[in-house]
Amino acid sequence: MKETRTTPCYMRHRFPPEIIGHAIWLYFRFALSYRDVEELLAERGVIVTYETVRQWCRKFGQTYANELRRRRPRPGDKWHLDEVFISINGTQQYLWRAVDQDGQVLDILVQARRDKRAATKFLRKLLKGLTYVPRVVITDKLASYGAAMRAVLPSVEHRRHQGLNNRAENSHQPTRERERRMRRFKEPGHAQRFLAAYGPIAAHFRPRRHRLTAAAHRETRAERFATWRAVTGTPALA
Repeated sequence: MKETRTTPCYMRHRFPPEIIGHAIWLYFRFALSYRDVEELLAERGVIVTYETVRQWCRKFGQTYANELRRRRPRPGDKWHLDEVFISINGTQQYLWRAVDQDGQVLDILVQARRDKRAATKFLRKLLKGLTYVPRVVITDKLASYGAAMRAVLPSVEHRRHQGLNNRAENSHQPTRERERRMRRFKEPGHAQRFLAAYGPIAAHFRPRRHRLTAAAHRETRAERFATWRAVTGTPALA
């Protein structure tokens, strides 16, 4: 997916990019609250309020996420789509998610319905800016997927089977963990903003560890930290 490159602007910020980037990394990488990040920074002698951390995450989080998505390798050609309900202020909403065969999150979208119109909107969001179409799309047996596929991707193979879609279903687990930690999302826009930034940042630091040797994992981790420093505009380690 093509992303517009945006360079972070730290003008008029009292703290340097290293501290801002580190605070945002802590918040999106681990299941921490803003107050937890405030306390971790205070232990290192950096005195900021949790409200400052919140403003940093809101201002720079999506910029970092977009740049990580721009730098990532081309996703796989087998897409897994799934939707899960989330409760927001007592109202049921649906979180639509797409991942490839390697578990890489392609995109998310929070919507109030899960009918054909909602499925079509999500598919079009996935395809926006792409120079290719998937080879196969795997979903559960929700009828809305079939109607949307016929309208948007009629030439792409569509497999509908509950057991084949574990990849997408498993990708919801980190979101559920953060939802509990945040005591649920406050509104659909809040969920969309957080998850759009959280997905690429958290996934960037979660390689498929079980498929890597210890040496390969250390090498991959070092490469991803180097990418993070480039994205946040912080200097390389000496």
